[in-house]
Amino acid sequence: MTFPSFKTKRLRLIFVVYWILLIYIVAALVYWFIALNVQNRQMIQYETQQLKKDTPDYFNEIQKLNTIEKRKTIQYISEGSFFLLLILASAVFIFRAVRQQLISTQQQHNFMMAITHELKTPIAVTKLNLETLQKRKLEESQQQKLLQNTIQETNRLNALCNNLLLASQIEAGGYSITKEEINFTELLHECVHDYTFRFPQRQINTLINEDVFLNGDRLVLQMGINNLLDNAIKYSPKESLVTIQLLQQRREIHFSVTDEGKGIGDEEKKKVFDKYYRTGNKATRAARGTGLGLYLTKKIAQQHNATIMLTDNVPNGSIFTIIFRQ
Repeated sequence: MTFPSFKTKRLRLIFVVYWILLIYIVAALVYWFIALNVQNRQMIQYETQQLKKDTPDYFNEIQKLNTIEKRKTIQYISEGSFFLLLILASAVFIFRAVRQQLISTQQQHNFMMAITHELKTPIAVTKLNLETLQKRKLEESQQQKLLQNTIQETNRLNALCNNLLLASQIEAGGYSITKEEINFTELLHECVHDYTFRFPQRQINTLINEDVFLNGDRLVLQMGINNLLDNAIKYSPKESLVTIQLLQQRREIHFSVTDEGKGIGDEEKKKVFDKYYRTGNKATRAARGTGLGLYLTKKIAQQHNATIMLTDNVPNGSIFTIIFRQ
């Protein structure tokens, strides 16, 4: 893993210096424990030598000195152990904090690179299409194809901006959902129709119960649905099938999106919902994305008293399921 920024390099340098100081402090603590213990033993030996063997209390004095020596040793061990545990606990805390900061910095760096690409691509395509329409006389079918492509890229740019705005508002605690009774079936059909129009070559199968109503925020729910649909289309082969399912079971509404992609490993199933996180296989890295979609979808589900789950689609692929509780 490389950390190109100056801030990250400085954090790594501080991290190295800290561990060097930590080793020095622990070594000094061990040294002072040994030194104090040796000094204590020498003092007891000196006081023992000062005693006269022919005195009646000689053996009692010897026992007292031995007791003092043991008490001092126990005191040094207990105090040393306390400070050692305190130092190690602080070291672990700082290690985790610095490590998290390094990971966060790397994720932010990757996010900035991804977002730059995500913003520039639809802008460049839209500009090229408009210049083509302006400079050339095209047939009606060609014009409609360019216009359709331009609208698709504009919608993509709009969805990206909405994700960025919502993520910023959620982080700042400034977004509160406005709940109303919405026809979830109708909303889902609209989203599927939009993606069918945008990706006519993709096979999207629907198993949607009619007249499923949900109390929620229509705008953010639409964003959550679109994020899952976009994720399924993005990370599965073009010839594969994407299945959208909506079922109502008593007081629960089950909404799922199933793809036939490469799937997600067990060790990454929880991480995919983290902000900026993207799975590390080659297929994922080759696909466009910012790492915000699943993070926002989880937040949207939580705001609607729902849970989101990720399971395997046997033999291959993934199933994202959101369970709304009424």
